[in-house]
Amino acid sequence: MSSTIINERPQPDQVLEAIVDYVLNYKIQSKVAWNTAFYCFLDTIGCGLEALTYPACTKLLGPVVPGTIVPEGAKVPGTNYQLDPIQAAFNIGTIIRWLDFNDTWLAAEWGHPSDNLGGILATADWLSRTRIAKGEKPLKMNQVLEAMIMAHEIQGVLALENSFNKVGLDHVILVKVASTAVVGRLLGLSKDELLNAVSLAFVDGQALRTYRHAPNTGSRKSWAAGDATSRAVRLALIAKTGEMGYPSALTAPGWGFYDVSFKGNPFKFQREYGSYVMENILFKISFPAEFHAQTAAEAAMQLHQQLLQFGKNSHDIDRVTIRTHEAAIRIIDKKGPLHNPADRDHCIQYMVAVPLIFGRLTAEDYEDHVAADSRIDALREKISCVEDPQFTRDYHDPQKRAISNALTVVLKDGTVLPELVVEYPIGHPRRREEGIPKLIEKYKRNLARVFSEKQQQELLGVTLDYDTFIEQDVAGLMDLFER
Repeated sequence: MSSTIINERPQPDQVLEAIVDYVLNYKIQSKVAWNTAFYCFLDTIGCGLEALTYPACTKLLGPVVPGTIVPEGAKVPGTNYQLDPIQAAFNIGTIIRWLDFNDTWLAAEWGHPSDNLGGILATADWLSRTRIAKGEKPLKMNQVLEAMIMAHEIQGVLALENSFNKVGLDHVILVKVASTAVVGRLLGLSKDELLNAVSLAFVDGQALRTYRHAPNTGSRKSWAAGDATSRAVRLALIAKTGEMGYPSALTAPGWGFYDVSFKGNPFKFQREYGSYVMENILFKISFPAEFHAQTAAEAAMQLHQQLLQFGKNSHDIDRVTIRTHEAAIRIIDKKGPLHNPADRDHCIQYMVAVPLIFGRLTAEDYEDHVAADSRIDALREKISCVEDPQFTRDYHDPQKRAISNALTVVLKDGTVLPELVVEYPIGHPRRREEGIPKLIEKYKRNLARVFSEKQQQELLGVTLDYDTFIEQDVAGLMDLFER
């Protein structure tokens, strides 16, 4: 027996309202957030430039139709591409994420909020060039930083208490939602249009985590965020035409996101939107490694030096135990063959074995020619993980947000090296003072990978000083990043 469907249009879901109200009305006062966003921009662009040295990445770049150049289109840093904002967002987002070296947020759901820069920068550059062509003023880089802070906040606050990975969804859903909201603001959407846009992001089909986990780990995880942030630009542009939205996209019984994709559970929130996420973001400074392994790699580097001091090397190791947190075991504790670079940079055993053997861990170390060294797989087999419940609690503690790993090496002669514990990686807020100079060094190295000495100096002259940087026209700065 059927019941009558009440077809009254509901009010927008409160979650949608909160995102839109934040984007349209919140004023960012935190100097820490503004300064961190500045360093985040430099680091993120640098990660993209390094990715341009890898053909597996660059083959995905450029226009959909080869040779297409879009008048007043957005430029892709480190290239000569000038594209429509949707394709430019894909290009920029893909190079940012390719090497797993940009920032990280760890919570119930992890992710990389600087992935949103793909959509933000492409849209801001395109709008700026369009305005200049009309004789209007372009956007400034402070508007890019503002959008970054807000995108970080939306993605990060949604992630604090809501685990998308536990229902099989990839974290790039949060990139799509956050990018849609902030890009919509850049486009000048009204409140109703922005509500429509964000609802479209939730109604959209969402990526599965299939490509992040054994036995299917593969390179889509390196372009998935580019796909998400470019899709956000598309959805925001659709909403700008006046296309309708879906006010109960989350809560609609049977058909909404909660019932279809979140096991019927509503989102939970630990805090309101502000600038918390950018203030506490984690930078990957030392190693291009999945973040749960950053401290393990740092410990392995120190143990490599200890082995040398004892006149030993990896051949002398009998076994290695990694005392770690639950998330690391769930994501990157992996045995068996590793089939590609994306597989290797999500294996904690690999990310510990390489520094123990070579005293380094670079993006190049995930490539086939390095992985072919038989010593790596031999040592991987000797490395095991055990969960420390206290490390897991510290990982979730909002006052700590530790990413602890502890390594114990036992040698074949029975010698046990003292356990080496690293709780906070160098990119953690608790090590910010130590980390920022190294972040700048990383940025300079990445500029040098792509640009001539003259162009490097031009870029350093306008990007290293915060006050100079925020006054740069977006289009003018992107012209300096053209190769």
